[in-house]
Amino acid sequence: MDLPVEGHLPGLDGATGWLNSPPLTPEELRGKVVLVDFWTYTCINWLRTLGYVRAWHEKYKDQGLVVIGVHTPEFPFERDVDNVREAVADMNVEYPVALDPDYEVWEAFANRYWPAVYIADVEGRIRHHHFGEGGYEECERVVQRLLRDGGETVGEDLVSVVPDGLEAQADWSNLKSPETYLGYLQAENFASPGGAEPDERRGYALPDRLRLNEWGLDGEWTVGRRAAVLNEAGGRLAFRFHARDVNLILGPPTRGASVPFRVLVDGDPPGDAQGLDVDQEGNGSVTQQRLYQLVREPGRIEDRTFEITFPEPGVEAYCFTFG
Repeated sequence: MDLPVEGHLPGLDGATGWLNSPPLTPEELRGKVVLVDFWTYTCINWLRTLGYVRAWHEKYKDQGLVVIGVHTPEFPFERDVDNVREAVADMNVEYPVALDPDYEVWEAFANRYWPAVYIADVEGRIRHHHFGEGGYEECERVVQRLLRDGGETVGEDLVSVVPDGLEAQADWSNLKSPETYLGYLQAENFASPGGAEPDERRGYALPDRLRLNEWGLDGEWTVGRRAAVLNEAGGRLAFRFHARDVNLILGPPTRGASVPFRVLVDGDPPGDAQGLDVDQEGNGSVTQQRLYQLVREPGRIEDRTFEITFPEPGVEAYCFTFG
């Protein structure tokens, strides 16, 4: 295995805080194999890698591997350390987490991706990187090789991961719907008549027909830079999709608030296609700023129309992802 030197592991002093660990310095990491994992807690692409990163930490932590998760936020609410702390607990992230709300660690690595893995040897030299999902066997083989080079006795067997829930791998062969942002900064395929009026409170209506990967609003909403915010009760959001899973990043208007919702698929309750965050009738509640899994289709995958209705105002809707 050819592992060229890609540079030196930057320091982590740009982190504004740490979870699960005191700050880790270059001196403390010397003599360790270090795996740095850039993440943000609502990113579905990172969530689908978490089972592997967690398993590597568990398997190799006593053999000289240090896993460090660098949490660099995408959305403003991901800068809130309490939100990150809750996510770390809910997702069973037990390895050290460096908080990077100002992107200083991100820039020190010249990183541009969530997720991104950088693996350094015991001399602090980066020997491998991987951007995005996949590459799990290759990354683990690199970890094993660098641990052996550092003097550890490490076997050839690989971790066995059977991810489920939000960590389940995407059904790539049937995935035909892209990540879709609802704030005007990055929104695409918005189909409500008249288009969006940035930062203006106004009434919207759904079109008579949504084509594949188009979406629309119904009711009184404000489409902001990063999110669409519902101003009056009874608002709806619809998306024509082709995927096994429908996920939506949502938040309540304030911490501790709860906004109920109901999901329909092709006009009916989801039944056995319910996601983790709804019942078979499609009922659920937005209680945290996070990713909600709303549909997981167990049968044939085809074009369908997703609809979510909010009987109370205040919800913030950020981004659809699919799996």
